[in-house]
Amino acid sequence: MFFGATGDLAHKKIFPALYAMVKRGALTIPVIGVAYSSWDLEELQTRVRDSIAQHAGGVDEERALERLIALLSYVDGDYNDPATFKALKQALGNAARPVFYLAIPPSLFGTVIEGLEHAGLADGARVIVEKPFGRDLASARELNGVARSAFPEDSIFRIDHFLGKEEIMNLLYFRFANSFLEPIWNRNYIASVQITLAEQFGVQGRGGFYETAGCLRDVIQNHLFQIVALLAMEPPTYRGFGALHSEKLDVFMAMRPLSADDVVRGQFAGYQNEPDVANQSDVETFCAVRLFIDSWRWAGVPWYLRSGKCLPESVSEILVELKPPPQQLFADSFPTAVPANYLRFRLAPDTAIALAARVKRAGEEFIGDQRELLLLDTQPNQAAPYERLLGDAIAGDGALFTREDSVEAAWAVVDPILTNHHRCHPYKPGTWGPDQAEKLIAPHGPWHNPSPATATLTEPT
Repeated sequence: MFFGATGDLAHKKIFPALYAMVKRGALTIPVIGVAYSSWDLEELQTRVRDSIAQHAGGVDEERALERLIALLSYVDGDYNDPATFKALKQALGNAARPVFYLAIPPSLFGTVIEGLEHAGLADGARVIVEKPFGRDLASARELNGVARSAFPEDSIFRIDHFLGKEEIMNLLYFRFANSFLEPIWNRNYIASVQITLAEQFGVQGRGGFYETAGCLRDVIQNHLFQIVALLAMEPPTYRGFGALHSEKLDVFMAMRPLSADDVVRGQFAGYQNEPDVANQSDVETFCAVRLFIDSWRWAGVPWYLRSGKCLPESVSEILVELKPPPQQLFADSFPTAVPANYLRFRLAPDTAIALAARVKRAGEEFIGDQRELLLLDTQPNQAAPYERLLGDAIAGDGALFTREDSVEAAWAVVDPILTNHHRCHPYKPGTWGPDQAEKLIAPHGPWHNPSPATATLTEPT
């Protein structure tokens, strides 16, 4: 059962995911849509067909679509009306382990959860909560308190589609499935880590939403912090999502709270002309962060995170820069003269893992060039994030979801600078953000600007 069945998220993501699940035989249980739109079932079915046509690449298996339509029912009603939840209880019948997906604004979570509890629908059920998980530490705690008032923690699934991406899951696998990384994966050999999540497009008519969020809340605090946790965590002590969550929590707890000088905020020229954006808005559309993890493994290693809109490319990449050899035997290998060795993870638009190393040129002189050993790993027909995550929630597998304590620990890192920060710096669309971002990374820079046009990294000039 999912609330918000007539909304934009359902149209773009949920219905295509359910269709994909039906196609591969992973969804055979009834699906009950809930909304307050004065619709009927026939109108919702039309909405489903339109969703598949627009966002699932069209109907390539008509029988699967008809199976999905047959599984679908609909309850229309006001979330503040107890009669709505009485109708839901009747629609559920004897369902033993219902899953409630709240694809609705966070302001309605409390109303719906309270309605489920009062109707006796929360017992033995699971609830999926769509991000954002609060706007700051206080609201995150309040939101978690609302969810915990009716559901135990292991029945709450905080869904962040970013964690369901194959490329993100591969970070965890690559780290702990290969033995050669562990000896160098620490402060003794790694000089710095850069993570870039760039978007070539702007706010795309969502200025009203962005005014309430901004890049720091929308991308850095959740998506990029999750990448940091996967890269920085210690090996889990056993195979289970409980151990994984505990190690990620330790990373968040070890993150040094940010100060104003650790953050560069930018705003692309023209943002204030977007609909629903304030004329004097100081909301950031670009954010660069310098982060430290005060743990034994990572003490002193800076992590540089950046994300933004209207940048030159839509691309996501991680670059782990290694320290130079302890003794410089060759004239052309001084770290001030050449790029350092690095390990590179390309997450989007294609997937790649690369190791950069210097190789001698042919001839008598000891002169070389840096080359990449490149592994391309684009896999067709992989499950989309919502398809994977919804299937996991139905099965009760919480590995790819976010735990209450981790949400609050991540907010604690950014909470000091949500209001106490420097003003935004303007930047031109099509650039890599304001010049101040280069100053932030200068001790370990420059930024490595990835390009999706080629498989190899563009070396800084």
